[in-house]
Amino acid sequence: MRTSKIALTMACAAMTFTTAACGGDDSPSPTATVAPPTTSGCGLDAQRTFVRSVVNEWYLFPNLVDTGVNASNFNDAQDYLDALVRPAREDNRDRFFSYLTSIEAENAFFNGGSSAGFGFRLIYDTVNRRVFIAETFDNTPALAANIERGTEIIAIGTSSTNQVTVNSLMASGGPQAVVDALGPSDPGVTRVLDIVDADGNDREVSISKTEYDLDPVPRYGAQIINDGGKQVGYLRLTNFINPAIDELADAFADFRAAGVTELVIDLRYNGGGGINVNEFFGDMLGRDLGGQVFETVAFRPSKSERNETYRFQVRPQSIAPTKIAFITSSGSASASEAIINGMVPYLGNNIALIGENTFGKPVGQSAFDLSSDCDTRLRLVTLQLENANGQGDYYNGLADFVPNTCRARDDIFRNFGDPQEEMLATALDFLAGRTCTPIAGGPATTQRIGVDLLQPELQERTPAQHDTPGLF
Repeated sequence: MRTSKIALTMACAAMTFTTAACGGDDSPSPTATVAPPTTSGCGLDAQRTFVRSVVNEWYLFPNLVDTGVNASNFNDAQDYLDALVRPAREDNRDRFFSYLTSIEAENAFFNGGSSAGFGFRLIYDTVNRRVFIAETFDNTPALAANIERGTEIIAIGTSSTNQVTVNSLMASGGPQAVVDALGPSDPGVTRVLDIVDADGNDREVSISKTEYDLDPVPRYGAQIINDGGKQVGYLRLTNFINPAIDELADAFADFRAAGVTELVIDLRYNGGGGINVNEFFGDMLGRDLGGQVFETVAFRPSKSERNETYRFQVRPQSIAPTKIAFITSSGSASASEAIINGMVPYLGNNIALIGENTFGKPVGQSAFDLSSDCDTRLRLVTLQLENANGQGDYYNGLADFVPNTCRARDDIFRNFGDPQEEMLATALDFLAGRTCTPIAGGPATTQRIGVDLLQPELQERTPAQHDTPGLF
């Protein structure tokens, strides 16, 4: 149960709260309008006044705001916001978690997974100047073109005659040049790609961006693995968006029926999503924890009346796991970290982080809409999450806070759910009691030199790209 009537939504770069007037605890909507006083209109002056007003009243780190910034020096409201919160960013507290976005596009994504693109997630290697498919989503143009995990993009163009190699793009403009070559996230944008499949087959494909809905538990996402006679539940979750609730319920109903008590939960690249989904996920793991604290959410002292605690609720599909291996990467953030942090107090030495250290985002944002007439939403860091032990300072990732860690490589040439894929194989080793090499502490971003998820600049990201790093 909750201690206050607030529904929260958390993402890699987004968290919202909904007041009781907008639906309260059970509201299916992850967003709500919380509009402070502003000047009229939707233009630059109104946006800058709006940004400053919200920051002054709600920002989680009021002592880390540059109060000397002059709004008139900025011709873009996002640039003005960046300047205001610069001290918090320099202190590693707000790593571009506060930003402006579209109300309409964000609502469509959180409520249904709506996105526009090719339907794949990209990873790049700056040392060798290469780009690979890390994941292909269901019912997308990429999957229809048989573009799967492990495929390399060699060249990009609008036709066969004007393709530019990824090598030359990265040599001249870095990863952003590849982003630019792939074009905007608009339906109908077409690119001709020269690709090499994981099996070495070189081919050319013409692919167009379309509207599609991301599937949070994809085609390979829930299965039971027979590991030496032991039934292990494997779950791959790509996003904490509302459609995940029903899919999680179905997966855990199967796990419960099969008597599964050991789990591998694959959250690599998962940038977060709804905290309502995160709480439901916690409930799925809390069959023996009813009424105990899952997490506490705290605002700045002047807004402490909004603080709340969520307690495990036992549901028909809930199981009582005895051991969990969480697969993570540097792209695992926010709600992905919150579910792990929330389970640490209850599993003791029977929980592990597998793969890489997580991103490090123990804070969340609230949604503030400029007005009902303007498609402008401010996502501002306003709250921090803690587990039942009061732990919530994992700004450098969770590796130093989870009892066991096992380092493993993301083997993009094997699909998710393949027991021979290195991260999953290492997770199964942990569950079986075999030893491993621990993940080094410190920021995850320092551990993957030259390798990362390909992402547009902050101002260019769609709501789906904020929460699904590497999505195109």
